[in-house]
Amino acid sequence: MIGIQQLPLTGKHSIPFHTPVSITRCQYKPIIKPEFITRNKDRFWSSSTGPVRAGWFLGLGEKKKATDLPEIVQAGDPVLNEPARDVRPDEIGSERVQKIIDDMVKVMRGAPGVGLAAPQIGIPLKIIVLEDTEEYIGYAPKEEIKAQDRRSFDLLVIINPNLQKKGNKSALFFEGCLSVDGYRAMVERFLDVEVTGLDQYGQPIKVSASGWQARILQHECDHLAGTLYVDKMVKRTFRTVENLQLPLANGCPKPGVR
Repeated sequence: MIGIQQLPLTGKHSIPFHTPVSITRCQYKPIIKPEFITRNKDRFWSSSTGPVRAGWFLGLGEKKKATDLPEIVQAGDPVLNEPARDVRPDEIGSERVQKIIDDMVKVMRGAPGVGLAAPQIGIPLKIIVLEDTEEYIGYAPKEEIKAQDRRSFDLLVIINPNLQKKGNKSALFFEGCLSVDGYRAMVERFLDVEVTGLDQYGQPIKVSASGWQARILQHECDHLAGTLYVDKMVKRTFRTVENLQLPLANGCPKPGVR
């Protein structure tokens, strides 16, 4: 699952982060601010300028009440480090696969987050779900939204996704993951990608994405290959959420478009 946060582009930060902020886990209950985050009683605050809720890459939020939904698997479980298998065409319409998809959407939204892959709930199938809304984005600072090229998009369910880059331009921003809860690091991602696959009902689907949506797609498709963002991160930028406000070490690349 994904949620992303970035360091301020310049100068000191205020407090914001987002729950739908840059990082975005997805939105609702937790109130968090985007950039740098420190704990303030039951809330998390970040380095932007306004309260925000958790983010997809962020992995922050208030504890949820127990439900019948599957829990998000944490780093160390082999399911996160092994390739998932394709969903057979005859399986897509089955009650089992449809329930997996429904559960994934509920878990993503409840986290909250903006993306989730089936292995993150312990199921080694090639299924991803993602969604980013105007509501989530509304918690992010305008400068952050612009820098990350973040735009809303409706719920997407993609089965057996095949991702291809469209061009060589890339950007470096902080990412987090609901399966590596409490940590962040900068990851370089392509700015433009195209993903083909099948929708929830087995019909062909093609998604052309750029900016933040492209980053979410790359993050989620990595999960299906058994890859976590920490496998691709700029190692010296790895930090706890509480230390997001600290400056980067000398020699570390700055966030932004490459």
